[in-house]
Amino acid sequence: MLKKFSPLAWLAPLGAGGISIISFAFFNYSIAHPAGLINVSQTGGGALVRILEANMLVFIALHFLLTLALIVPLLRFLRDPEYQKFRNDPLQNSALLAPFISLAMTLNVFIGPIRYFVPSFYGDFQALILPGFIAWALLWLLTLRIEIKLLAASFRQSFDVSKISFGWLLHPFALGMITVTGTGIAAMAANATIANAAAFLSLITGTMGLFLLLVKTISIFKSHFAAAGLPTKQFLPSFLIVVPNITLYAISAFRLGHWLEHHHAAELGSYFKVVMTTAFAFETWYLLFGLVLLADYFRRSFFKEYHVSQWGLVCPFVAYAVLSSFVYKLFAPTLFTKIVILTTTAAVVGLFFFLLKKMLCCRRSCGQFACE
Repeated sequence: MLKKFSPLAWLAPLGAGGISIISFAFFNYSIAHPAGLINVSQTGGGALVRILEANMLVFIALHFLLTLALIVPLLRFLRDPEYQKFRNDPLQNSALLAPFISLAMTLNVFIGPIRYFVPSFYGDFQALILPGFIAWALLWLLTLRIEIKLLAASFRQSFDVSKISFGWLLHPFALGMITVTGTGIAAMAANATIANAAAFLSLITGTMGLFLLLVKTISIFKSHFAAAGLPTKQFLPSFLIVVPNITLYAISAFRLGHWLEHHHAAELGSYFKVVMTTAFAFETWYLLFGLVLLADYFRRSFFKEYHVSQWGLVCPFVAYAVLSSFVYKLFAPTLFTKIVILTTTAAVVGLFFFLLKKMLCCRRSCGQFACE
C-alpha cells in the first residue's frame, strides 16, 4: 500500500545545503582574506582545502538534486484531500514549514558556496544584491503568510497540549532561516535602502521567531515534565532542534550588528564576541544533554528503523559546526576549535549518507521518499 508523503522529507535537502555551508564558513572565518566573503581564489592550496571544496561541491549538488526530487511529491501532497485536515492540525502542521526552511537555505547556498566558486558572482557581488533581495522578499512573504495561518489554526482548533513535541520548533526555525538570510543581505548590501529594508523585514520575522521559540520551548518542556518518560521514538530526534534555532538567531544578531556598523555608524566592539560565544556555550551543553537523552534511542532504534524525523538529527550538528567557525574567528582561533569543526563535519557527513541510504530504501519499498 502506498503510504502518505511527509513534508519533513525536505529536511534532507536542507541538511545537504547546510553541510555545504559548513565548509564555506570554515574558509571564511579561518583563512585570512580581504574584506568581504571569501572566494576560491583566496584560499590557496593544500589537501584540506581541496577536500573541503570537494565536500562543498558534492553537497551543493545533493541539495539541488534532492530539492528537485521532492517538488513533485510535495505538490501531490498539497492536492491530497487530506491536506486541509493536516494543515489544520496543530500537532502535525509544523511539518509544512520544512520546504520553506529548505528553500531559504537555497538562497544561502547561492550567497555562500555557489558564489565562492563562480568568478562572475564574487567579482561583482553587489550586482546580485537586488535580485537576491527580491527573491528573498517573496519567500519572506510566503513564509510569514503560512506561519500566521498555522499559528491561527493552533488558536482556533482544540488539541491535546500534552502531545506537543520539539517538532513544534520548526515554526521559529523557519522564521529564523528567513531572518538569517535577510540580515545577511542587510549586512552586505552597499545600497542603504536595500540594507535597511532587509533589516526591517528581518526584524519582523526575527522578533516573531524569538517570541515563538521562547513560548513554544517553555510549553514543550512543561509538557515533557508532566509526561511519563520520553516521547515516542519518532519524536525523539526533534529534541535537538533547539540547537539550529539558537545558531540562526545568533548569526542574525551578528549580521544585524554589521548592518548597524556599515550603515548607521555604530561601534559595537565586543558585542559580536558576547553574542556568538554565549550561543556556542549554550549549544555545547544542550547538545551534550540531548545526546545523553538519545543514547538509548541510538542503541535500540536508530540503526534498525527509518523515520523521516531522523533527518532532524543533521541540522543540529550542521548548526554547531557553522557556529564553531564564528567562534574560531572571534574568540578561540586555536587548533582545538579547528578539530571540533572538522570532527563535527566528518560526523554529520557520515550521518547524512547513512540517512540518505535509508531514505532511498524507503523510496524503493513504499514508493515515497518519506513514509509515515
